[in-house]
Amino acid sequence: MISISKLLHELDAAGDGLRYDAAAESDRDQIRRRKQHRPVVVWNATKQCNLACEHCYAAAEFERAPGELSTAEAKGLLDDLADFGVPVVLFSGGEPLLRQDLTELVDYATDAGLRAVLSTNGTLLTPDRVRRLQTAGLSYAGVSVDGRRETNDAFRGREGAFDAAVRGMEACLDAGLKTGLRYTITDATAPDVEGVVDLLTDVGVDRFCFYHLDYGGRGVPDADVTPERRRAAVERICELTTAYHERGEAIETLLVGNYADAAFLVEYARREYGPDRAERVRRYLEVNGGDPAGERVADVDYQGNVHPTQFWQGYSLGNVRDRPFGAIWTDESNPLLSALRDRPDNLTGNCADCGYRDICRGGSRLRALGVEGDLFAPDPQCYLTERERTAPAVVDTGGAAD
Repeated sequence: MISISKLLHELDAAGDGLRYDAAAESDRDQIRRRKQHRPVVVWNATKQCNLACEHCYAAAEFERAPGELSTAEAKGLLDDLADFGVPVVLFSGGEPLLRQDLTELVDYATDAGLRAVLSTNGTLLTPDRVRRLQTAGLSYAGVSVDGRRETNDAFRGREGAFDAAVRGMEACLDAGLKTGLRYTITDATAPDVEGVVDLLTDVGVDRFCFYHLDYGGRGVPDADVTPERRRAAVERICELTTAYHERGEAIETLLVGNYADAAFLVEYARREYGPDRAERVRRYLEVNGGDPAGERVADVDYQGNVHPTQFWQGYSLGNVRDRPFGAIWTDESNPLLSALRDRPDNLTGNCADCGYRDICRGGSRLRALGVEGDLFAPDPQCYLTERERTAPAVVDTGGAAD
């Protein structure tokens, strides 16, 4: 995740220590005081879902799939993650609220020392359910909305999904549970991006996560926007975030899933605020470390298979029913895991000599593999210009920085 609000407007956030090793600069309570050395783990607690979203990376289904981890197995997984030092477990799906033991598992995770957060379509978030989850220790709920009413309902395959998601967000806010709005840009949802941001004001949510489409499950390349359209959308999000902050509304805006955004933000800061701000942005992004697949993010699916990210469901690194998560994650003999961690030396094409390689690390290897059939080919959704790719390794600040 790349925080526009932190980098361009110096907004304090709970993730400053985790992402930028900048906890000392923040007055907010921190998830972790120092940058993470263990991955945030997404757990797809179930493959079952009550919606049929066009972009679903998990290819979720209406019926419960066989082989789902039992309550006891899930608790064993949570113990394992806590013992390994995982900072955050994100309960996802399918739709995790369809697991009847979700509240019990959130409570167990919290007692084990994990920060428990939720990724949901929001349609099942009733006031009672929210209160029970919050009492169990849930720290945050991210609710997915991919357009205004008509666009969202068509995209998610159910009439009324938009209104139900809005009610779910309102239930979270009424209970005092930190809540964010999550949006994924695709060809179908791109026209509504400003309407989704406006929804923040309508509902009162102060956190917006803008996701790029990764190519997994039902999220296929043909559904994506062009790189040019993507760039325009990212720039508009920067402008809208600035407008919010200038009005005194301190929303937290994050970009997720395309580390060309990191380079773009350096260039944007240079153009709009000058070289000193651009250098500051770059230094934060160097600490952040670029695309996190196989390093700072991991996934465990509903059957216990471990993946490099939640989007990479087609390749299993191992199964937690056979080996502990920590043993799987530290097994450098796995060829994909090793390749992802050594990727800067293996990138080809535009990525190989890009001036922003250190803060991007080649972007999505899954998109490259899906489109080019080559793990180290350029990310097909990189939208940087040739001039930007050949930018100097250090922003020129007139001698103000080493």
